[in-house]
Amino acid sequence: MKKHILPLIAVVFLFAGCSLYHVNSEDISADYYPSKNSPEEILYIENVKEPHEVIAYVNVNAERRQKISEVIDKMKREAAILGGDAITAVKTDATGTWKSLPAQEVIGNAYVRANFKASVIKFK
Repeated sequence: MKKHILPLIAVVFLFAGCSLYHVNSEDISADYYPSKNSPEEILYIENVKEPHEVIAYVNVNAERRQKISEVIDKMKREAAILGGDAITAVKTDATGTWKSLPAQEVIGNAYVRANFKASVIKFK
C-alpha cells in the first residue's frame, strides 16, 4: 500500500502546478465596494446603456483553446470579489512570448496563449 501512495502523491503535486488560467485584476477606484456572495450575481453586458463607473479591470490569461464562456466565468468570479455589478468590454489577443512561439510538432499549439481583458463596472 505504501508503495502506491508515494507515486500518487508525486503525481498530484506534478499536476497541481499546471494551470489553464491565470487571473489578476487592477482596482482603479478609490471607493470600497463589498464583495458579492456569488459570481452568479455578476452580469455580462456587451453594450452598457445605464450610467456606470469602471471600478477595475480583470485580466485572464488562458490557453487559446478554452471556451469563452469559461473565461467569462473566471472574470465574473474576480468581479464578484471586487464588488462589481457587471463585466463589459471584453477584449482578447495573443501577445508577447506566446504569440512568437512556433507550432510544436508533438503537442500542436498547446503553448499558444491568449489574454482576455474586461472592465468591471458598478451601476450608479
